[in-house]
Amino acid sequence: MLAFTFPGQGSQRPGMGRPWVDHESWELVEEASSISGRDVGRLMLDADAEELKDTRNAQLMTFVSSLMVLDAVERLGLEPSVCAGHSLGEYTALSATGALSFEEGVRLVCERADAMHEAGQTNPGTMAAVLGMDDDDVEIACRRADDDVWVANFNAPGQVVIAGSIGGVAKATAVVKEMGGKKVMPLQVAGAFHTPYMAPARDRLRAAIASANPRDTEVPVISNVDSLAHDKGDDWASLLSAQLSSPVRWKHSLLTMSELGVVDFVELGPGGVLTGMAKRTLDNARTISVATPEELDKLIEWVNAGKSAAVVAHQGEHLFATERVVVSPVAGVFTPVGTLADGTLIEVGTVLGDIGGEEVRSPFAGILQSYIAVDGERVTRRQPIAWLRTA
Repeated sequence: MLAFTFPGQGSQRPGMGRPWVDHESWELVEEASSISGRDVGRLMLDADAEELKDTRNAQLMTFVSSLMVLDAVERLGLEPSVCAGHSLGEYTALSATGALSFEEGVRLVCERADAMHEAGQTNPGTMAAVLGMDDDDVEIACRRADDDVWVANFNAPGQVVIAGSIGGVAKATAVVKEMGGKKVMPLQVAGAFHTPYMAPARDRLRAAIASANPRDTEVPVISNVDSLAHDKGDDWASLLSAQLSSPVRWKHSLLTMSELGVVDFVELGPGGVLTGMAKRTLDNARTISVATPEELDKLIEWVNAGKSAAVVAHQGEHLFATERVVVSPVAGVFTPVGTLADGTLIEVGTVLGDIGGEEVRSPFAGILQSYIAVDGERVTRRQPIAWLRTA
């Protein structure tokens, strides 16, 4: 089984969009700019490190960048068994599985980033990574500090993040060192994320999440809040709201995926932090990170080397790198052709459906494996519509 994982805020870096400018998947950047009213391309190409530290820039950039990589990977015909994302990456995972459309995801991420930025100004705070200490001992250190400081991320064995007031984090840091913690590293962030300090952002985000109305999915997403697999859209209204003020249980999420049978973990997006966490947490994990077009060929080699070219598809069949995905030519509401059942032989030019009056024709010949988009779903341009197995 194969998992796609998506990084959170902090993975962004100056110029990270440059390798993608001439790739077809760069279209997502242009779409995100139109939806958000912000020049996402400029941020990805020209923004400096200081500008990228701004929560509002960092979250939008990371979200769009990860989905751009996903778009390129989907063109290879690869599909995951399960998805998960770290903090912000959870929104990416929901967009990747269809629980949120690309447009809904961009709008929600912008709202989340704005809300967290304002909460950080209302309740100034900071975060720090604690290395070389057990989870329970880090929690004890926070309690002994007797101040506003909490565990914010359970990332991997011996890697925990604490967050809270500047004074509270300083006190907890002193206690950690007294208890024998190896190292405490301050993080360059604009707030105490995943703590009660984010309560104002949580209240603001509830309405936006409810308005997005996440859909049921066939590929489940592991939640940061409870480390369980969810495929029901109704679950996410409370989970995404709770996520802002609750610790990210990433280590536990990795263990859940392992228990489900996942061995192969592909990190899609900037950086490679999640890949390191998987290696640290799971003894049998095969991992790879994909951040640039040049790494797509490495991904195919990696999949084939692990005899994992077949991954679980939406209808329980297997997908191979030789299979093809049909994507939407335009944005709009999708209506499939009702007479095409799974297993139907498709010729080049066969009409698979309709989007706003424009026909979706297959550029490939093959056997229809399954539709990805569902009847009535609003899709974006280049969004996957159906899988074909080459005849």
